[in-house]
Amino acid sequence: MSTDQIKFAQQFIEAIPHAKALGMTVTNLQDGVAELEMPYDDRFIGDPDTGVISGGAISALMDTCCGAAVVSHPDMNGATATIDLRIDYMRAAKPGDRIIARAEVYHMTRTVAFVRATSHDNDPDNPVATATGAFTAEKTS
Repeated sequence: MSTDQIKFAQQFIEAIPHAKALGMTVTNLQDGVAELEMPYDDRFIGDPDTGVISGGAISALMDTCCGAAVVSHPDMNGATATIDLRIDYMRAAKPGDRIIARAEVYHMTRTVAFVRATSHDNDPDNPVATATGAFTAEKTS
């Protein structure tokens, strides 16, 4: 997608209160694929003893990234909402590292988009979490 489309997507993300509060940034958006980043922030620590970011913040990032992938799909014609999202947490993110999420629409029906996602810190070969979900879809054709 063009720089203008990414800029528009970023404005859309910032209009979602929790996404804006978590500092999410759109880094890539193309046909049915989205990548978002979330910086490390002390406000979102889930375990003060270790400095590990909360699972809720990671969940919000992955849900938002999946939704962005759905609305970027070329067959989409409108907004989306989460029907179901399953997140499997693999490990704690390294304290201080940003979290990067990538989501991809792998199947689209007339009314439902199916999405897979992963998130990682600065070690892209070692996921923090994976997700699969179903989202509402209003196709253009």
